[in-house]
Amino acid sequence: MITSSVRTTVFDIDGTLCFDGRSIDERVIAALEDCERAGHQLVFASARPVRDLLPVLGGAFPAAVLIGGNGSLVSVDGRVRARAEFDRDAFARLLAEVERYRAGYLADGPWDYAYTGPADHPIRGRVDQGGLASRVDLADLPAVVKFLVVSATDMAALAEAGRALGMTVNHHLDEAIIDFAPGTTTKWEALTSLGIDGYDAFGNDINDLDLLRNARHSVRVGGHPGLDGVARVTVAADPAAVAAEISRLAAATPTS
Repeated sequence: MITSSVRTTVFDIDGTLCFDGRSIDERVIAALEDCERAGHQLVFASARPVRDLLPVLGGAFPAAVLIGGNGSLVSVDGRVRARAEFDRDAFARLLAEVERYRAGYLADGPWDYAYTGPADHPIRGRVDQGGLASRVDLADLPAVVKFLVVSATDMAALAEAGRALGMTVNHHLDEAIIDFAPGTTTKWEALTSLGIDGYDAFGNDINDLDLLRNARHSVRVGGHPGLDGVARVTVAADPAAVAAEISRLAAATPTS
């Protein structure tokens, strides 16, 4: 749990802090260090599982809280736990739809993963960059906490099938992928489960909607139309612009 007396700032990763899928620009790292020195508790909240957050952070910010899988995984003090997983019956029905639409997918367990999509799909470059996990068969995952469809004969119909099953579904039209999460799991819902009732937030995509909407101070990175009117500030999807906004936030933090 994080006490409400701590100033907390939450950052999405891809498209917000990381623009090449692999690393965070040194200017952004320096601004994050300024933020931490100003007394902010840093939280990194991503669609990536915790396993794939670690190589991007490169060992920086060991005290940060990590939220992965759009809220289905959390890591506090270096201890990773699954806080949401797919209901077995609902997931079996989703898999029937996956077969119907001949979908390729990335399924994440608490640590390992299963992958059936194209070998050359861009998502492969973001999976297990640190060589920390194992690629296994879907049946060998102890639980499925996140399910990403990377190809299908009808993506829209498959997304709607997931919604009908009560899952949280983010259909990223620009990347042609569908992100399924168990039940009502979101980054914001994971934050509230950790006792965070006030925070600042940076995000760039539709899966950051609730995160930005409920923030004390919210920053949209880039111009995703689904976030129009949600964030207080919009900055360019550029490391220099993001670093400057983080540094402004740090400089505006009252000293005790």
